[in-house]
Amino acid sequence: MSWDFYINQFQNYMKLERSLAENSIDAYLHDVVKLKQFIEISNINISPIEITGKHLQDFLEYINDLGMTAYSQARILSGLKAFYKYLVYEDIMAHDPTQLIEGPKLGRKLPDILSYQEIEALFAAIDLSTDEGMRNRAILETLYSSGLRVSELVDLKLNNVYFDIGFLRIIGKGSKERLVPIGREALKYVKIYVQEIRIHLDIKPGHENTLFLNRRGQKLSRVMVFTIIKSLGKATGLKKNISPHTFRHSFATHLIEGGADLSAVQDMLGHESITTTEIYTHLDRDYLKQVIKDFHPRS
Repeated sequence: MSWDFYINQFQNYMKLERSLAENSIDAYLHDVVKLKQFIEISNINISPIEITGKHLQDFLEYINDLGMTAYSQARILSGLKAFYKYLVYEDIMAHDPTQLIEGPKLGRKLPDILSYQEIEALFAAIDLSTDEGMRNRAILETLYSSGLRVSELVDLKLNNVYFDIGFLRIIGKGSKERLVPIGREALKYVKIYVQEIRIHLDIKPGHENTLFLNRRGQKLSRVMVFTIIKSLGKATGLKKNISPHTFRHSFATHLIEGGADLSAVQDMLGHESITTTEIYTHLDRDYLKQVIKDFHPRS
């Protein structure tokens, strides 16, 4: 069988059996395709199931010589391990050739964290006299209040904002669902945006239930959220390299530094595989709300 055959089978497995998100599937497929390309340019006429540890080691040395960072190399190796784990799982191969392959040593790179004062400065730099400014304030408040990924923010649905109980229903990685508390200040600005700004937009078909919209009445792009944050950082003279993920890191760090229980923070970040029926087997909603209330700076 050809490389394309096994790659297509792997894609179907991730989509149908694992229910992975499209971004995750694409990342895994790109990793396998890189190995395929290396085999082709090396004039080695073998299929994926004929790959040995020596081939994989040569491939890793090749991408290292190209100048690829240790993090990128580790990411690719992770994708290859998933691919060969699948082949063994399906009894296509008897042994996993990646099993004894070690990835590059990674230094511990700590993400930039914003202090509470820096976050307040970013919020203060937003022009609330404009519709977009009010929307942007609601966006940043939500990111910092609930620790969302940028993809979760732009995909957030209006009917998944539970104003009455102060929670968001989030569809995270792998299509896993979780409930996340949203702080009082964030909820206040989201309400203002929904009731005074969003209601006047000419919303395009298919976007009626999307919470945050651009001026054309369509879902915001991830790039737009990055641009909003970068612009505010520049306006305030902030020297740190910030992104939507910076707010997620800051959310978690500030809670933990304030004394919040680590398992509660992990639950809210969605680091554990929690399905709808399993959600909050360890932590109930009242406790999660109390964590936000007691330890989050804006509550």
